[in-house]
Amino acid sequence: MTRSVIDAVAAWQPELAAIRQDIHAHPELGMEEVRTSALVAEHLRGWGLDVTTGVGKLGVVATVRGTRPGQRVIGLRADMDALPIPEATGLPYASQNPGLMHACGHDGHTTMLLGAARYLSENRDFAGTVHLIFQPAEEGRGGAKAMLDDGLFDRFPCDAIYGLHNKPTIPAGQFSTRTGPALASADRFTVVFRGTGGHGGSAPHLASDITIVQAHFVLALQTIIGRNVAAVESAVLSVGAIIGGSLQGSNVMPAELTVTGTSRSYTPAVRNLLERRIAELAHGFAALHGATADVNYHRGVPPTVNHKEQTVVAVAAASALVGDTLVNPNAELVMGAEDFSLMLEARPGAFMFIGGGSGPEGKSPNLHTPNFDFNDEIIPLGVAYWASVVEQELGGPRG
Repeated sequence: MTRSVIDAVAAWQPELAAIRQDIHAHPELGMEEVRTSALVAEHLRGWGLDVTTGVGKLGVVATVRGTRPGQRVIGLRADMDALPIPEATGLPYASQNPGLMHACGHDGHTTMLLGAARYLSENRDFAGTVHLIFQPAEEGRGGAKAMLDDGLFDRFPCDAIYGLHNKPTIPAGQFSTRTGPALASADRFTVVFRGTGGHGGSAPHLASDITIVQAHFVLALQTIIGRNVAAVESAVLSVGAIIGGSLQGSNVMPAELTVTGTSRSYTPAVRNLLERRIAELAHGFAALHGATADVNYHRGVPPTVNHKEQTVVAVAAASALVGDTLVNPNAELVMGAEDFSLMLEARPGAFMFIGGGSGPEGKSPNLHTPNFDFNDEIIPLGVAYWASVVEQELGGPRG
């Protein structure tokens, strides 16, 4: 693979950028991507591809078959949903849906895979089949699970699955990934402490004070990381909200108080440890102060774990485009999470990051911020990466 694909796709840059900006201007939350799914399906059909809609409610799958004989099948996946963040970019194509924006670049991911669909539809000199998977609801609304529950890999069998995500904190033109755990699991814990409540002024000694319980509990959470998780492991525990009492009743000791937060880890052992210790601390501190605790630990998506063989393929695909020096095969672990992890549990595959930074230090506003915007200049490179993955997987004989 040379830069010939990038050069070929560069002629489509204005058209692809217009598609991306149209999606950006009309963001939709997960499982609400009605317009986006329809737009994707319309373009895919226009390029003569076999298209299936409604996979996992709003997912779209297109199939491209090579002209050379071959039985191997791979999947390429992009996500389509936006976030509940008010946009502050001031761009001409800024969000027209108040309170929503494409703050994670899924508009760009969708467009790059659309570009790959167009390229592959016109260049089918490969041996095997490619399924192009456009997934709804990556941002915590269960899109990958919905597609898998709807028989994604039964209806569209894949020997391997690949994902691609923009990364605005590394310069455009670079790629990064790693073998094994790459992103963390994302779990949520909620603890409801209950006591007697009471008068904080005249009779605090008669109450079981759950504000003290939660104070000890929140501080002790960090001892899990410092004293229960091995120093060579990584984990995060953060409290996101503490809810209890009333601003109109400062002398009233609450009878109920809720603490909720997030838990991140990379291995099943650490994940189990965090769940167990959160519950032990909550119940223990509550009992010490004559209170009770109800603990709910909700397991979200598992860690994103790249398979060795497919990571080698992904690195080779990127290196064929930009050279070895611009591809980092030993990227740092990321504490963010991805529901592509569920697809990687079902099939071997790899998740790659493509640089999008364009600022003076090769960095742009980060993901999930009101000023983020996907870098349209990397669209041809993203399309070429997908074509390069197909060439690596299906372009010649495999051992």
